[in-house]
Amino acid sequence: MTDRGWLEFCQTIAADVRGLLLQLPTRDDREPVIGQGEGGDDTTAIDDGAERLAVTRLEQLADRGISFRLVSEELGERRFGDDESPWVVVVDPIDGSLNAKRCLPFYCISIAFADGPTVDDVRFGYVLDLGSGEEWVATAGEGATVNGRPLGGVRPKPRLGIVDFEATNAALIADASARLDGHVGRIRVLGALALALCQLADGRLDGVASLKPSRSVDIAAAALIVREAGAHIDTRGPAAMPLDLSTRAHVVAARDQPMADRLSALLWG
Repeated sequence: MTDRGWLEFCQTIAADVRGLLLQLPTRDDREPVIGQGEGGDDTTAIDDGAERLAVTRLEQLADRGISFRLVSEELGERRFGDDESPWVVVVDPIDGSLNAKRCLPFYCISIAFADGPTVDDVRFGYVLDLGSGEEWVATAGEGATVNGRPLGGVRPKPRLGIVDFEATNAALIADASARLDGHVGRIRVLGALALALCQLADGRLDGVASLKPSRSVDIAAAALIVREAGAHIDTRGPAAMPLDLSTRAHVVAARDQPMADRLSALLWG
């Protein structure tokens, strides 16, 4: 597929998911638990519905003879077509599930296409903010945009003015906040890692850290957006994070590697 083909495909899935949200307008509609995903988290009505819509569209790709391995939040991993194909499609149908269930408008759909087995192999990334409608897109080596506007002109600041914590709980926030006291201006906890990384790519945040280890489905698309915008992201784990559901790593992002290293050192020593 071409870059335009990838974008149009992602936009089709996003439109499907937007339609689902209209059918599930309240917390009581969205949050019933109907099972457990392969990643180990509870699968709710909104998670299941969004993933089913995405998989239906992916099956259409397979019907056109396109082979790939799917890595998805709830379904897990599934092969479509030729087992030898290097292509991987990574889908998080709802990143920021708790926000989505509670109708708090900070959650997104995240889709990445990679021609190899790691996050570094992602060639196209797409994140749609399902609250604001902002569309974040990146192609490897060609830059990143939000709603068509090129990213990179506005950089995260050369100081940790606003730092966002993700994948966390109250105890971890208290400990991390104490470690950062006197080193940062403000702390935010927005509730969707992929979308927080996109905010950093446009200089709205100066640092992002996942206080609990996160998976590739959370960052595959957003990591490319961050890098193509000229910022820096590290995973405190494998040198090249595998595109699977078993590997987890802390994620740290900032304007450049020295600033990311500084944030990492403050949090974990």
